[in-house]
Amino acid sequence: MSRDARWKALLELLVERGRLDVEEAAAELEVSSATIRRDLDQLAEQQMLVRTRGGAVVHGVSYELPLRYKTARHASEKQRIAQAVAGLLTPGTAVGLTGGTTTTEVARALAVRPDLASGSPALTVVTNALNIANELAVRPQFKIVVTGGVARAQSYELIGPLADGVLSQITIDVAVLGVVAFDVTHGAAAHDEAEAAINRLLCERAERVVVAADSSKLGQRAFARICGSDAVDTLVTDTAADEDAVRGFEEAGIRVVAV
Repeated sequence: MSRDARWKALLELLVERGRLDVEEAAAELEVSSATIRRDLDQLAEQQMLVRTRGGAVVHGVSYELPLRYKTARHASEKQRIAQAVAGLLTPGTAVGLTGGTTTTEVARALAVRPDLASGSPALTVVTNALNIANELAVRPQFKIVVTGGVARAQSYELIGPLADGVLSQITIDVAVLGVVAFDVTHGAAAHDEAEAAINRLLCERAERVVVAADSSKLGQRAFARICGSDAVDTLVTDTAADEDAVRGFEEAGIRVVAV
């Protein structure tokens, strides 16, 4: 197993459990305890965890795994969700994409759609996510609008008043919202308040809002509210979504697509 793969696995285990023991992690990853200790020391140097005697704990109370280490989590569900979301968008649409692993998959699904292979433009994509802009910028048939702002390392999203300035001047047809939590009562949410503020403005500039979230995000709460559930038109999730949660969203007037 490569170092990057080990780091990704360690961080995912740490997010799930809140605490890691060196010996247990070594057994799970089938590497030596010395290797795990070295990995944890190096991750601690990057402030991605806190070393303890015999292991590690998450860094801070509200821990957020950086985007580059989240790509493998619920990967197949996110890809199915992305295909379904991409299918909701018609050629010529102006679409807003927030940052996140699921919305990144949406961008990739749009990039390979045959009916979007040409046009002037085939799609207008407004995003505050640097990685999404980078992936789509090589598609000349797509008009890419990047909001500007200050880059947030965890999510590659641009935040702050510079992003506000661009979004206040445009309107879009559909906003596709990536979230860390979505609940009927508490709405859609993110870990970071500045990120949530930009995502909220993107939703306000859209005619329709689509939340793209795998089932692990449903019924959850997070620190920073993006918008209420009444602002969401469609939820695209996976078939593992809790039936009661789905019923709650539908009763709130949200169309639920489970794939």
